[in-house]
Amino acid sequence: MKTIKGPALFLAQFADDNAPFNNLENICKWAASIGYKGVQIPTWDPRMIDLEKAAKDMDYVKQLQKTVKDAGVEITELSTHLQGQLVAVHPAYNEMFDAFAPKELAGDLKGKTDWAVQQLKWAAQASKNLGLKGHATFSGALMWHTVYPWPQRPAGLVDTGFEELAKRWLPILDEFDKCGVDVCYELHPGEDLHDGVTFELFLEKVNHHKRANILYDPSHFVLQCLDYVEFIDIYKDRIKMFHVKDAEFNPTGRQGVYGGYSSWIERAGRFRSLGDGQVDFNAIFTKLSQYGFDGWAVLEWECAIKHPENGAIEGAKFISEKIIRVTEKTFDDFASTGADESMNKKILGIS
Repeated sequence: MKTIKGPALFLAQFADDNAPFNNLENICKWAASIGYKGVQIPTWDPRMIDLEKAAKDMDYVKQLQKTVKDAGVEITELSTHLQGQLVAVHPAYNEMFDAFAPKELAGDLKGKTDWAVQQLKWAAQASKNLGLKGHATFSGALMWHTVYPWPQRPAGLVDTGFEELAKRWLPILDEFDKCGVDVCYELHPGEDLHDGVTFELFLEKVNHHKRANILYDPSHFVLQCLDYVEFIDIYKDRIKMFHVKDAEFNPTGRQGVYGGYSSWIERAGRFRSLGDGQVDFNAIFTKLSQYGFDGWAVLEWECAIKHPENGAIEGAKFISEKIIRVTEKTFDDFASTGADESMNKKILGIS
C-alpha cells in the first residue's frame, strides 16, 4: 500500500491573462497559498511553459523547476490533452479542432497531426528532463462518429480503426519508453479510448506496450453509467495518474445520457466541483491506496455552476481530507502470538 500524494491542481482551467493566473510563477504561488502541493502543467499554454525549450534546453528546465519550487509547489506531470487529440482526427471534426493548433495549420488535417506528433515527442523529452514519471494526454479519435451502432458498422471497421490509431501512437509510445515516461490516456467521451473495452482494444494493437497506461478520472465514467470503482480492480496495474473530478447523472423523462444537445448546466450528466456531485471518493481513495497507486491526486476543476476559485479552494481541502495515510502495521498486532512453525503445525494437526 502507498499514501497518495497531493493535493495537486491541473492548471488548464485556471490559466488566464489576469493575475495571479497569467504566468507560471504567479499561478503556482496562488495554488500554494490555498493548500496545493503540486501542479499539473498544460503544455499548449505559452503562459505556463515553452514545451520545445523544456525538451531541448536544460538551463530552461532548471529555471522552470526553480520557479515552481520557489512558489511552494512541485510539477506533478505535463499534459498534452489538446495535442493528443490531434494525433487522430476524423475529417468531419477538422475545422472544429483548428483552435488546438497554430493558426497557420487551420484546415490542414495532416499538418495538425504532424505538429501534434512532434509535440508529443517533445513532451516525452521534457518530462524526462523534469524527472517526471507520467504524462497526461488524449488518444484522439477516428471512430467517434460511429460510437452508436446506427447505421450499422461495416464488418472490420473497429479493427481497422484501432490498427490505424495504434500505428500513429506506437512511435510516440516508443519515444516515451526511451525517456522512461508513461503515457496516461484520459479515457474520455470524444476519444476512441473512452472506457475499459476501448482501452483493451488499443492495448492489443500496440502489443501491450508498457508505456500505454491510464489517467483515471471517475467523472467520465459516471456520465457513461460505468462502474468506476470496479474499474480500479480491473485496471489497477495500468492506472498511473488520477484526476479528482466530480460529476452527477440525473436522468429525467425527457433526457438521459446523450443530453438532448443541451448546455452543460442543463444536461442530465454534468461535471461538478468536488463534493457537489455523486462520485464515491471514499471508495476510490481506498481502492487506489490499497493497490499501491504511486502518484498524485490532481484536481481537475470543471463545473457549470460554482466559481473556479471557490472550487479550487474547496478542492484542496477536500482532497487533503480524502488522502489516506496508509498503515504500517496491522490493527490486531496487539494480539499476535508471533511466528512459531511448530505451533502452526500443532494447530493444523500436522505431526
